[in-house]
Amino acid sequence: METQGNKRRKTIFSFFKPREPTSTSEEHSPSNIDISNCNDQYSSKSQRVEIDVDSLERDPSIRIPIWQHPVNQRDEIRRAYIKMGPYQPIMPVYPRTESGQQYRRFQSSWFKQFSWLEYSPSKDAAFCFPCFLFENKKAHYPTFTTEGFKSWKRVNDGSRCSFLLHTGGPTSPHNNAVNSIDALMNLTQHIDKVMNVQTSEEVQKNRLRLMATIESIRWLSLQACAFRGHDESLSSNNCGNFIEMIRLIGRMNGSIDDVVLEKAPKNAKYTSPMIQKEILHIMANKVRNKIREEIGDAKFCILVDEAKDTSNKEQMAIVLRFVDVAGFLRERFFAIVHVTDTTALTLKKEISDVLDRNNLQISNMRGQGYDGASNMSGAWNGLQALFLRDCPYAYYVHCFAHRLQLALVVAAERETSIWLFFSKLTSIVNLVSASPKRHTELRSAQAIEIEHMVATGERETGRGCNQIGSLHQAGTTRWSSHFDSICSLIDMYKAVITVLESMVNEGSSNSLRGEASGSLIVMRSFDFIFILYVMHKIMGITDLLCRALQHKSLDILNAMDLVSSTKALLQTLREEGFDSLLMNVESVCTEYDIEIPNMNACYKGATGRSCQQKDSITFEHYYRVGIFKAAIDFQVTELNSRFNDGAVELLMLSSALEPKDNFKLFNAGLIYSLAEKFYPGDFTAQEMHYLRSQLEHYKCDVLCHESFQNISTISELCQRLVETNKSQNYNLIDRLIRLILTLPVSTATTERSFSAMKLIKTAIRNKIEEDFLADSMIVYIERELAENIDSDSIIDEFYSLKNRRAQLQ
Repeated sequence: METQGNKRRKTIFSFFKPREPTSTSEEHSPSNIDISNCNDQYSSKSQRVEIDVDSLERDPSIRIPIWQHPVNQRDEIRRAYIKMGPYQPIMPVYPRTESGQQYRRFQSSWFKQFSWLEYSPSKDAAFCFPCFLFENKKAHYPTFTTEGFKSWKRVNDGSRCSFLLHTGGPTSPHNNAVNSIDALMNLTQHIDKVMNVQTSEEVQKNRLRLMATIESIRWLSLQACAFRGHDESLSSNNCGNFIEMIRLIGRMNGSIDDVVLEKAPKNAKYTSPMIQKEILHIMANKVRNKIREEIGDAKFCILVDEAKDTSNKEQMAIVLRFVDVAGFLRERFFAIVHVTDTTALTLKKEISDVLDRNNLQISNMRGQGYDGASNMSGAWNGLQALFLRDCPYAYYVHCFAHRLQLALVVAAERETSIWLFFSKLTSIVNLVSASPKRHTELRSAQAIEIEHMVATGERETGRGCNQIGSLHQAGTTRWSSHFDSICSLIDMYKAVITVLESMVNEGSSNSLRGEASGSLIVMRSFDFIFILYVMHKIMGITDLLCRALQHKSLDILNAMDLVSSTKALLQTLREEGFDSLLMNVESVCTEYDIEIPNMNACYKGATGRSCQQKDSITFEHYYRVGIFKAAIDFQVTELNSRFNDGAVELLMLSSALEPKDNFKLFNAGLIYSLAEKFYPGDFTAQEMHYLRSQLEHYKCDVLCHESFQNISTISELCQRLVETNKSQNYNLIDRLIRLILTLPVSTATTERSFSAMKLIKTAIRNKIEEDFLADSMIVYIERELAENIDSDSIIDEFYSLKNRRAQLQ
């Protein structure tokens, strides 16, 4: 009995001796366990803190050590950093550090020698990427993880090189960290996967199920469709686009139908909103990575614009313009960022963050394209001025399309008769198109007119001819829409008259009949017809420039040529176009029984009283000088004022590279001056000597080569140099051509991205998250890149991001 009692009284201290406290400072903590750390661990388990891995700091001297993150999220954060890779900014010149009597600096070539190396621009120090990922609270090498290495003299020091000493032998802490990276990313060898191993058949079913999810998300994103439905329960007749798409794929493929939705495991259906966002985010990141690979080490330009979305949030679109390896000019939508305000400092910070996260250095920026708002174009505190302080070669160019819009609008407002014409035109279009009934009457009248003209032989028949259209309403932000409105009224003039007459006779109210009667009187006046055809002539000339400025591949020299040709055509129209225009107007008035004034009679303005006539002029003088020439003169004056870049030395020197007219403008001296004055940071002193020699060979070779004849743009020249491999022989000239092509022309691409935003973020989807919006937009806009992403690579990355319950490898 005593023996049994003794056994009962035995405790853990019967086998292990308790540890005595070694110091008085640990009296309240009998063990060496850090209680605060334990509390942090327990709290992290009880309440998970979501961390946005896309907003992780890249700069090694600023980012938070891994051990300071919650324990259960450290591996996820490590994987995110591994996906981004070491932070290795390539800068043209690194800061100098005084070392004894010499100055030394970091070298970008060290990145190739030591792939684990990182550089912090803010601290001008080097760090170790693997050691950062797996460093504990007590750092083995604080110099390469927290403090930063700056002794550049000790790098190229043979066997005593600090980087080699840090690498150490096979079992060094650094190599252990490298091995830990490989082990972390090798998910198939993780203990949970080994203990719960699945058969190859089960793995293939999991991948097939996820493949259906990926393809459904891809298709819906490319079509800007919503994913979720109002009711996604099993009893719902419409579970939303995403679920219905998976069902459709299942009906078309029996093997997929056997593994998706209700037939899938409860813990691996891959249909939750979180999974949808993760997959879309992976897809969007792959598109961004492709764009980043296209840029490579090339110089780039930013195009930025802001607009409000459906939920009244200010969104900033960022587009990158660059020349790829093949010599093609690209404009790629890269990001859309919600900004709390539109001050220059806020915009610069957000743009810099986007560039920094994707390892794009501001020092490689060679152009800025914005509108003319003061916060963007301000010479002292505007966005362009802030970037110029960081990179003096990031030249700002005011959007050409915006300039043209301002020029044409101001010119129209300055001439009273033109302003009144557009005001009346808008009223007529609104009156005829406002009611569905009147719209139907307009189309019927147009159909009858077309049928009559075809029967009389006045119109030809054929595929696509004689289409029944509608009146176009002029927009406020696109001047080309005014030209479309004028063209539609000219084509449908008789039909509009018919509808207005019907409204006068059968209008539902006196006000409607009175408004229709007034519009009918205006349309049957000689003044209205004359100005209608004057503006049709003028805007027909400027419309080509309007549409050309919407092209992504337009270079700045070609744009300036189009501006010059537009002004020349307007001047020719001013000198020679009045007589033919007047004859055309008189023939139209004769056709529609509109009274034509005697051009030799004395013109009486205002009320017609002689006391109100300041000058004794004829009708012919009034229409020729007072309207026709005045309208053209205002247009040309505004174009000269808005497009005064012909006087800018940068564009004058750049024109020496233009290949049009068999390199008629080629001038080796001007090209050399262009590189010397505007791009000194892109050419070393030695390269400037080589440039002179290359220009001499270029003149004898390229200018006479048959492959370079009959090309007109500098963009074509760049592509031809790559195709013929002459870009390798004339690499400095090719570099200069690419710098000129990088200069921005218009922000049309950013405005098109806002059109895409309206399709994605609608009134029904106005609560869409910012990240989801950005991912949806880049997949939708850069669809040719998104369509070529391999689904298997998406599955592999999805599996490696975090621990998954179902095995996919």
